[in-house]
Amino acid sequence: MPPRPSHRRTPLRAALVALVLALAGLTPLALAPGTAASPPPAPPGAAAPDLGPRVVVFDPSMPVAEIRARADAIWAQQVDAEMSSERWSLLFEPGTYGTDAEPLQIKVGYYTEVAGLGASPSDTVINGKVEVYNRCLTDGPTQPYCVALNNFWRSMSNLTIQVNGAGQDGCRSSANFWAVSQASSLRRVDVRGGNLSLMDYCTAGPQYASGGYLADSRAGTIINGSQQQWITRNSEVGSWTNGVWNQVFAGTVGAPSESGFPNPPYTTLDTTPLSREKPFLHIGPDGAWQVRVPDVRTGSRGPDWTSGDAGGTDLALSSFHVATPDQPAREMAKALDRGKNLLLTPGVYDVDRSLVVRRSGTVVLGLGQATLTAVGGATPVVVAKQATDVVIAGVTVDAGTGLSDTLMHLEGRPGRSGDHRPRKGSVPTTTLNDVYFRVGGPHVGRTDVALQVDADDVLIDHTWVWRADHGVEGFTAGVAGDTDRWRTNTGRVGAVVNGDRVFATGLFVEHFQEFNTVWNGEDGHVVLYQNELPYDPPSQADWTRPDGTLGWSGYKVSDDVRRHQLFGGGVYVFNRNDPSITTESGFEVPERAGVRLHHVMTVNLEAGSIEHVVNDVGARVDSSAPGVPSYVVDHPAP
Repeated sequence: MPPRPSHRRTPLRAALVALVLALAGLTPLALAPGTAASPPPAPPGAAAPDLGPRVVVFDPSMPVAEIRARADAIWAQQVDAEMSSERWSLLFEPGTYGTDAEPLQIKVGYYTEVAGLGASPSDTVINGKVEVYNRCLTDGPTQPYCVALNNFWRSMSNLTIQVNGAGQDGCRSSANFWAVSQASSLRRVDVRGGNLSLMDYCTAGPQYASGGYLADSRAGTIINGSQQQWITRNSEVGSWTNGVWNQVFAGTVGAPSESGFPNPPYTTLDTTPLSREKPFLHIGPDGAWQVRVPDVRTGSRGPDWTSGDAGGTDLALSSFHVATPDQPAREMAKALDRGKNLLLTPGVYDVDRSLVVRRSGTVVLGLGQATLTAVGGATPVVVAKQATDVVIAGVTVDAGTGLSDTLMHLEGRPGRSGDHRPRKGSVPTTTLNDVYFRVGGPHVGRTDVALQVDADDVLIDHTWVWRADHGVEGFTAGVAGDTDRWRTNTGRVGAVVNGDRVFATGLFVEHFQEFNTVWNGEDGHVVLYQNELPYDPPSQADWTRPDGTLGWSGYKVSDDVRRHQLFGGGVYVFNRNDPSITTESGFEVPERAGVRLHHVMTVNLEAGSIEHVVNDVGARVDSSAPGVPSYVVDHPAP
């Protein structure tokens, strides 16, 4: 049966929609000064490696119609394939695709990656568009019910879009549309000559969206529209329009001021304290394929490729074990033990034993939303405590039907690390870029904890840790099915952080059955946190702690933590099984000066209530005012 729509996001006021429609007619921006209109093609060299049938490589000599037909066929297969096992990577060699008269206009569906193969975004130019539109759900609460709420698991990176809407109607030609929600990233993208819209205001319907993530990119006018929460990191924008509940900027040139919060609801950090961009495939000067591993940046602002800071290390493809979905986990584990990096080609991998990273400097890179599924209660990915400077990127980790202790474990010393001394150097012990976790959805999933971080000095750069609120797990539809999901599709805690000095940019954790995130380590630093409490507790009794406290908070900092910072956080409630269910507080933290929350909120999405935002501070949210947040500007108050 088709997946049930997620009703978690509530209608926006008519004035907001009218404003977005007006913004759609803004004058397109001119080509950025000093930028090349057409980069030179890649030099001849080694032939493209065999990365399997789900990696499609285009070159600029191919006819536009041929490229469009191939991309359209993949999109038609993937546009409604939310819970499928298909995975795709569409890679564009350096050069220019499309012309003014015949632009290349393609759309991106589920489990599809679109990326350029240049060393810089300017090396690969799409004269046209790469877009995501609303998905029309046939079982929505109204008809038409066309929304971006479930537009997950896709990405675009490392290319330039010269916006060209020739042949499209007046509304569609007004912007490059990227209407997505969680687990959908834009990285190293340069949008020229037109607007970038993060919502689809052209498709009839509610037009809700709930993303998302933009990093290391440049654009002119960005239409945020109905996006309920969004993080923009180390980018450059000409202007930013709209804000719904929680819009966060870090190290972004042109970001709006946070003055007047929560009206508008902007949280702005002038620089990003710690960042490391995602590794990417590119074709070197000699035509050989390689993987660029960007350097770490501290106190940074703007994209690395526009500021001259785009340093990094190129790894030969021969240093990688190129895995395919039919390979047993033991073969991948042996390759890691031999000191190989790991390149996961698109597909779903059954993992019945841990893939343990023991060598410092190891890179694990997934293409096309590569997915590791736990088998027999395994923990699919483990980073051993002796390994440092590890990067894991572009990987989704799924719980299986057997109960796993964890889905990913970054090892450290047992329990709390206890070492609160500053670490020498700034290179993270492990970096996670676009690493996602799922408990349920395409099948039953069971885990105690999804992501456990025991290591110190970890960088988490965009993750979505999701216990499924809908899917095709074999349950019946309706409340009975949701009750079954509570008992069968189990995940106690989404993320547990025991390590010290763990830094996160874009931490999304949803629907777990106790605390969604538990932070035990010192000097944690989070830039944007988004959470939805579970939809499916059958009753208040099921959502009450042993000590009688009503519910578990979406974000818990342990009582003995002395230093912690959070910038921009939201906890949402929608208790659809029993609307009378109450949660005591969205955020729960120790009351001390070193633990500081800046710009946090709670909101009701139609059912259930949260009594306070932080501890006993902040007004109650309930169904008397759905979609109206309760904000706390700073806790503790200055």
